[in-house]
Amino acid sequence: MQITITDVRKRYGDVVALDGPSFEIPSGSTFGVLGTNGAGKTTLFELLVGHDRPDAGRIEVGGLDVQQAGHRVRERVAFLPEHAGFPSAMTGREVLDVHARIRGLDARRERIDDALETVDLADAADRPVEGYSNGMGRRLGLAATLLAEPPVLVLDEPTAGLDPRGVATFHEIIERIGRETDATVVLSSHVLGEVERLCDEIAIFQDGELRAVGPIDELRADAGDGVTVSLDPVGDPGSRERDRLLEAVQDWGAVTDDGDAIEVVCDRDDALERLSTLEPALVDRFEVREPGLEAAFHEALGADDAAVPEARTGTDSAEVSTS
Repeated sequence: MQITITDVRKRYGDVVALDGPSFEIPSGSTFGVLGTNGAGKTTLFELLVGHDRPDAGRIEVGGLDVQQAGHRVRERVAFLPEHAGFPSAMTGREVLDVHARIRGLDARRERIDDALETVDLADAADRPVEGYSNGMGRRLGLAATLLAEPPVLVLDEPTAGLDPRGVATFHEIIERIGRETDATVVLSSHVLGEVERLCDEIAIFQDGELRAVGPIDELRADAGDGVTVSLDPVGDPGSRERDRLLEAVQDWGAVTDDGDAIEVVCDRDDALERLSTLEPALVDRFEVREPGLEAAFHEALGADDAAVPEARTGTDSAEVSTS
């Protein structure tokens, strides 16, 4: 289900939370909203699910205006806020039963079982929530959003505060939802690598302004034409083979030799042709890395901006062994 955001503006006193972003979220996509604290991500989500009203502009979900058809929109959209709590004495199954009753859902038992299975909580369904880990609590919240099989899922910082195992599990669930359903998933995150792994397209915000939007591959490509070629030389530092390899790549671009791999930043269009000219006897292995999402983020915010989201980014790479 497509989401259309048109010139949306929101101010809280003297603070401009959103300053007129306009973009579309394609139906069936997993769409990431990226930015640092105060960028406007949560405000956008609050407006999208009808918890607040914009000062100006329009948000449509499947052609319905959120302000004019709020009840019908809320039937289509399920929201997992960053901080979602549940009564500690209730079991996971009981929590979901309450949510199903509030929504007036039929076949509650089957829906609850399906949701618990989807988020990998079937074995813990009858345990009190007070014994759940942070990751299990987040997955229970996701299960609650899935009960009505909504066409749109809005997830605000879904992995915030989770340990690496919890993050990995949550990622697997989101990827499975993307593969097995037609749902449009919209998620926000501080973590570049998370967005890069899960999302088809992204929007980058800063101080309430939309700085960039589009498919991740296009944004990365727009961030620069350079790729990094990493070469594992056959010889050790100071060896004749290594020196010959260094000499061969000097005119490719910026060369770095850390005593292990030799890395060269060169033009994307020239990389493969240049690699084909190297003597195979000089190279044990090579890897070509495209710019990561961090490059696109810097491009959107400006080269001198230091406010890069936490955690390292992922990269696209092709690795080939010549042995």
